[in-house]
Amino acid sequence: MTTAPAAPDPTMEAIGRAVTEGRAGDPASARRRLLDLWAGIGVTGDPLHRCALAHYLADLYEDPARALVWDVRALDAADAATDERVQEHHAGLYVAGFYPSLHLNLADNLRRLGSFEAAAEHADAARAYAPNLPEGPYGDTLRTTVDEVAEAVARKDTARRSSAPGPAA
Repeated sequence: MTTAPAAPDPTMEAIGRAVTEGRAGDPASARRRLLDLWAGIGVTGDPLHRCALAHYLADLYEDPARALVWDVRALDAADAATDERVQEHHAGLYVAGFYPSLHLNLADNLRRLGSFEAAAEHADAARAYAPNLPEGPYGDTLRTTVDEVAEAVARKDTARRSSAPGPAA
């Protein structure tokens, strides 16, 4: 999405800095920063903050069980978020656009844990929400990844995908 942020949000900015740190090769420090932020946000805090933080924190864990915990939290927070709130942060965002990626991550972690039936359900949900993805590279990448994960589920493959976000094993 290329629309400019609607209003500054210090928490989202702190989440972004931690994510950048993790992607730059320091996942342990990024996890610590995000966990510190989570302690301040809490389980009843702003759903946008909880969703974004949990979604990105999950990517910083190699262990699919630990990632799954955060991916479930991200999905629960998305269910509590509103379009009005996410548009306060970034004009043009809609909660429906979060669901393909959230379900994809759940499918991938469940697949890695060998829970293929549950993984298939989330891969199907990711596909069902895919029309909410934007056209262009981001949407195309997610749609392709949903297909890759669904194929891995069908093969009962539990190996980490080489294209998976987060620290490599």
